[in-house]
Amino acid sequence: MRDKPMCPKFEEAFTLLGKRWTGLIIQALANGAKRFSEVEETIPGISARMLAERFKELEEACILVRIVHPETPVRIEYELTQKGRDLAPAFEAIQGWANKWCEGTDKQSPASPDKNA
Repeated sequence: MRDKPMCPKFEEAFTLLGKRWTGLIIQALANGAKRFSEVEETIPGISARMLAERFKELEEACILVRIVHPETPVRIEYELTQKGRDLAPAFEAIQGWANKWCEGTDKQSPASPDKNA
């Protein structure tokens, strides 16, 4: 029996969301608008150049919007669109899976006796 071909919509979604840093950027914006530097601080290891590139891709995909506040100095924030916010259930499911199956980079496990020390 032959497998069905991959759904092109699923493939398109993973082509965008599967890029390195993309999911972390979306997660960083899940609780509301943030400035570039705030997102950069939230994601250790991402370069400013890569963050700017991913912001541009996500803006082109209508997942986030760039908001320019006409102040002095100008303040720019990035915020998820409705399309981006609609990813929340998927990201919550991934977080649940990660909690169950991934060790993470935190060296202290939940069972570690000195966790609250």
